[in-house]
Parts: sequence; C-alpha cells; structure tokens
Amino acid sequence: MSIPRHIFKMYDIRGLVDAEITDDLAEKIGEAYAYMRQKELGDGVPMTIVVGRDMRESSIAYQKRLIQGLVSLGAKVIDVGLVSTPAFYFAVGHLKADGGIVVSASHNPAEYNGFKLTREMAIPVSGDSGIQTIADMIESGVDREGVVAGSVETVEGIPALAAQAEFDHVTKDPIKKMKIVADTANGMGAQFLDEFFKMIDADVTRMYWEFDGTFPNHEADPFKPKNTEALRKKVIELGADVGITTDGDGDRIFFVDNKGNLVDPAILRGLLSQIELRQHPGATICYDIRPGRITRDMIVEAGGKPSVTRVGHSLIKEQMRAEGAVFGGESSGHFYYQFSTGSYEGPVTVAAQILQEITRRGESLSEIVEPLERYSHSGEINFKVEDKNEMMGKLKAKYADGKLSEIDGITIEYENVWFNVRASNTEPKLRLNLEAVDKATMEAKRDEIVAFIKENA
Repeated sequence: MSIPRHIFKMYDIRGLVDAEITDDLAEKIGEAYAYMRQKELGDGVPMTIVVGRDMRESSIAYQKRLIQGLVSLGAKVIDVGLVSTPAFYFAVGHLKADGGIVVSASHNPAEYNGFKLTREMAIPVSGDSGIQTIADMIESGVDREGVVAGSVETVEGIPALAAQAEFDHVTKDPIKKMKIVADTANGMGAQFLDEFFKMIDADVTRMYWEFDGTFPNHEADPFKPKNTEALRKKVIELGADVGITTDGDGDRIFFVDNKGNLVDPAILRGLLSQIELRQHPGATICYDIRPGRITRDMIVEAGGKPSVTRVGHSLIKEQMRAEGAVFGGESSGHFYYQFSTGSYEGPVTVAAQILQEITRRGESLSEIVEPLERYSHSGEINFKVEDKNEMMGKLKAKYADGKLSEIDGITIEYENVWFNVRASNTEPKLRLNLEAVDKATMEAKRDEIVAFIKENA
C-alpha cells in the first residue's frame, strides 16, 4: 500500500483527514501494529490491545477500522471508547494490556486526525522505536499465515477510574472552596475535569465544554495566547481565584492566575517539582532542554536533582524511567508522574496539587507566581531553513565563546542569557527559545540571533 510517509512522525502518526489518513490506512495501521507487537511478544502469545478515541467526528470511523485491523491479526481488543489521552494511558496500564492506540490529533485543527501508540504500561512507540517500522510494514504488507482472528471487548468507566487514580496520587491536604473558571476548548479535558470537580467543593464556571471536534470557539492549543484570551477575561470578570484550560486530547494543562495572567509552564513545573520533593526528598526531576531556568532553580532550592532531557513526550518518559524520576515536565504544558500504571501526564494530579498549594500557603495564585518571574523568555520562534545542519554549524561558530550543550539541538549559555536552537523532526524549520535575566538583555540577544539566521538562511 502506498502511504504518505511524512505523517509517520517522531511521536505519533498525524495528518489530514481523508487527504492523508483514510479509513483503509487506519485498518492497515492496526494490522501492522498488531503484527509488530506479536513478533515482540512471541508468536502464539496472547496479545491484548487497548483502543480509544477523542471527540473528532472522523475518530469514530478510524477507530472502527483500526479495531478491524488489530483483530484480523489476532489481537484481543479492549475498546475503552471516548477518552482523554491520559485516561487512555491509564487504561493500558490498569488493564495490564500489551499496548494500545488512541485515535487523536491532540491540539491540531479540525481537519487533522492521528494515532498515538504505546506498548505495555503506556510506554510510547516513537519514530525510532516502532512508528517507522509500522510504515514499512504497511508498504510491504504483513504475513497473515496461520493467524487466528482475535476478539473485541468493551470496557466502560475508564475516565472516572483514571481521574480517581490521579487524584489518589496526591496527598490528602485540604483544598479550600474556590471560584474556578475552566475552558476545555470543546476537547477531552471536560471529561476528567468534570470528574475532578465532583471530588472538591468549588464554584465552577465552565466554558466551551461540549465535545466538538470542529473547535467552534477557538483552537484547542492553550500555548497560543489568543486561545486563552476568553478565559483570562472571564477570570477577571468573575473575580475568580484561578482559571484552568486544557488542550484537545487533554494531556496538557495550563493555569490563569487571579489577575488574568497565564502562568508560565516553567514556573508551574517548578511549583509541582517542589510539591513532589516534599514527598520525595532529594528525588530526581526531569525537564526539557528548552529555556525555563526557573524550574532548575526551584528544583535545586528544594533539594532535588535536576535532570535535563530532550524535547518530546517519549524521550522525557524514557529518561524518567531510566533515572527513577518522580516527576517530569515540558515547557509546552505536559506534566508527567510515576503512577503505578505507568509514566504519563496527570492533569487531575496537577490541578489538585496547585489548588492544595494555594490553600496551604494562604496566598493567591498571583502572589505565589509573581516572585518566581525572575527571567524573561522570547517564546518559541520558528525559522524556515532548508539546510538545518549547516545553520546549526554557523550558530555554533558565531557563539563559540559560550558554553555549549548538544543534548537536543544546540544550547548556548552565557552568564546573563542562554538559548536553545533545535531542528524540527518533520519540517525544514529551526526553533529558537531564548531566555535572559531581564527583558532588555533577552530582546537584544533575540534580535541579534533572529537577524543572523535570516541573513544566513
């Protein structure tokens, strides 16, 4: 079967509905995944695979054909239905499955869909650890000789169980009654936040709560400021204590303080690190290489061991498992915990811990956050660059007097300013993230690097 190879990415399979992902391709993905996992487990070994989907209209048909493909290659499929990505991960571990696939395109616009794949305990299947193998198998076909068809079982109630498990992960410290505004952008976050709000006493205002994969109100990507504008305004209008927002598949969570300001994910990551370190003194905390130095500061101040990782959920989860880290976080709003069911995002855990911290300190969220705004960040800046390696070499030469790290792209540090430049895995793009001790220093170095890249691209 001929396929668009570019949709088989580093962390998932993702592309345009119909134009790039068809019902037939969904079935072939199921076949190839089942064949790959069966070979890994051993021929004849029973194989159980969890399948779920998000709220996009195309997800229904894709899930159906995906299941057909899995069953045709001998898998016992457990259909957990409509789930957030964290609830799907929970299901894979909780049901002791050999792997799983969730149909979702995360925060991408309505015309996209995709597939996230895992092995047992929700261990991600990445481009390097199976996604390209699956693409190869789809192109060449799989051997069906001697295969006995599998079966399908439906399991209900996973979202509630997953939310409860995440809530049980936190301490039993109290949460005072607060006024909360929550915006789930018509995505899957409404599912677990509804469960969470049943567990606490809160005055909740819900925004854009109904599942709608066309995202009629705004994109389900809180990382873009325009997508939190309505929430920030509503928090101020209602005099709320906190705003909460999630992305399309519910694996990223963001907070707005009582003044209507979006809390920097790096600060949030630092707060969560310190909370975990109170329970696990001296533990290792993982965080990605993109500038967010406040996280490192806060880990060190709390007696923890900071461990820098490459960008991407499969990479940070792998390092967490290898180092026994109790917590990990990315600048993009992913926050990972070590649950008994695997290492993955815990948005209910995050929400509970932040509300407990507000209660414990007796301060507003803005009073907690503002003293931590020590650095000035450029935001992520993208450049179209045809020869990414050549440009990286030029940057290394220009800034050879700085301290160099090549964990993920290049990170160059000076005393008052530091930056990371890394290549996109799928596009002719470079991504710049820069941070400095103050705004003037940040802007000066940002403008210098931007000009250099544009002049030399």
